[in-house]
Amino acid sequence: MKSNILLSFFIVTLCHFCYAQEKPNVLFISVDDLNDFPSYANRYEGAITPNLDKLANQGTVFNNAYCQYSVCGPSRASVMSGFYPHNLSGSLNEDDVVQESTKALGSELMHTWFRNNGYETLAVGKILHGHLPEGTLDETGGRGSFSSGLGKLQRNWHQNGTMTDWAKDPETDEQMPDHQAANWAADQLSKKHDKPFFLMVGFLRPHNPWYVPKKWWDMYDREKIKLPEYKKDDLEDIPKLGLKNIKNQMPRTEWAIETDQWRDIVHSYLASITFVDHQIGKVIKALEESEYSKNTIIVLWSDHGYQMGEKNTFQKATLWERSTHVPLLFAGPEVPKGKSSDRVVSLLDIYPTLLEMSGLPKNSKNEGRSLVPLIKNPSTAWSYPSVTGYNKDCYAIQNERYRYIRYADGGEELYDHQNDPNEWTNLAGNLNMNKIKADLAKYIPNKSQDN
Repeated sequence: MKSNILLSFFIVTLCHFCYAQEKPNVLFISVDDLNDFPSYANRYEGAITPNLDKLANQGTVFNNAYCQYSVCGPSRASVMSGFYPHNLSGSLNEDDVVQESTKALGSELMHTWFRNNGYETLAVGKILHGHLPEGTLDETGGRGSFSSGLGKLQRNWHQNGTMTDWAKDPETDEQMPDHQAANWAADQLSKKHDKPFFLMVGFLRPHNPWYVPKKWWDMYDREKIKLPEYKKDDLEDIPKLGLKNIKNQMPRTEWAIETDQWRDIVHSYLASITFVDHQIGKVIKALEESEYSKNTIIVLWSDHGYQMGEKNTFQKATLWERSTHVPLLFAGPEVPKGKSSDRVVSLLDIYPTLLEMSGLPKNSKNEGRSLVPLIKNPSTAWSYPSVTGYNKDCYAIQNERYRYIRYADGGEELYDHQNDPNEWTNLAGNLNMNKIKADLAKYIPNKSQDN
């Protein structure tokens, strides 16, 4: 009898061990300030992004993904907590505050949920605005600084309150934090892990300053660089608070045209994208060469978009399309290859999606929705618009055709993306659009927070 009990215990233990090993690993890649320029997105012509393009072909791309706040800290807090920024409290630029606020709402940060369910958690680079709260990681490679390894800043743009600038610097990739982060992540993938891992890799570029070594600039012919669409009188139908969102410390497109700097600014942004694409490629290659290649889910996303001259500015922190539209793709086991979905989705959906893909218990507090139905069938009906906030009580609601913006003082914008993808004509004053506005306004939250 005793031997039978021991045998049963051994079998149960072995099965549990096998089950733990069968759980998929997760490679979680964030890219700072990356708009929809990568070639696979088909929204901008000329970006050199071979590794992102390859990854997109190996998985499913969401063509209409939007952030929940067009600034780094609140957007990342939303992704990692599973809550809208307006439902969190305190400074969302502080890791510990985000964690405390999430716990106060009866939940845990995403990686902590995985850790509590048997995962090893590892991270390098920028995940939350700082990195991640102490004590929530098994191993960390640190965050790095936007200006690490760089010389003097403000070489082309001399304004306080922003790191915006562009230059061919430093001399080598080895001086860049993203190079070091990619190497650290690749090293983790070469190691033996006894538990499934949740490996987070946060790349800093193309966040400004747009400084990368000269070789990345040299991959582009300056004179052939395509400039974004621009309309000089575009701002004439924008409400007062919409105009106030245009930051005084940022370059103006009119200035960039007059000084012949616009092409250089876009050149520097593209060079930064190609640089980080290479670093992403190193991590993906390390995964492909590892024992984990067939059992690892990959998700890649950016915290918000970035305007490169549209609306007479170079910045994030607006409620327009370019600032809020983001790359989002999934790859890995059971993810259809070379597929894309045009459904409107949110970064808030990443948390519940990864839980379902990993076979982990649902988190009932998640305010997003699992995208697994769309991964299985990209054309599945999906009637959930995205909700993006910025400043106090200002929101953009996006469905598959329209973007409705309402500011705290009642100012409105409405754009028909089917006929006006550049958002040049504000239809909010058109009485025929009242029902469309009213339908979209139903999704505006009742409370907000100034982050």
